[in-house]
Amino acid sequence: MEAKKELVEHIYKDASMGSYTCMQLLGDLKNKDNKIKGCVEDILKEYQDFEKKAKKFLKEEVRNEEGFLTKFMAKRGIKKEVTKDNSDPAIAKMLIEGLTMGSLEIEKKMKDYEKEAEKSHLSLAKDFFQFQEGAIQKLKTYF
Repeated sequence: MEAKKELVEHIYKDASMGSYTCMQLLGDLKNKDNKIKGCVEDILKEYQDFEKKAKKFLKEEVRNEEGFLTKFMAKRGIKKEVTKDNSDPAIAKMLIEGLTMGSLEIEKKMKDYEKEAEKSHLSLAKDFFQFQEGAIQKLKTYF
């Protein structure tokens, strides 16, 4: 893939993995009485929206999606954490850790590609970064 599309590729992969992990988390919380579920559903919708936007930019090109092992490990990690402590603060902490990693990575990618990426790609990246930062702030209310 050409360098100018690598930023969008990163957004796609991160949004795709975020969608996957939120769906897994919601599945693990299905029969539990957590107030955070609505917030997780909102985050899932945002991730899915960014996944669609990035896919549109990529025009259905072949993408490197996260592999089976990465998804399997994420699923196991979520199940382990929810089994250990499914309180809203614990779920919020877990989500904040993932969103923080994602926001740091997209911030670095924006700097790396600011001169070669298309303006529309940089705009999508900024929106993605703002979504992650906003989600972190919302999740902090569960502490």
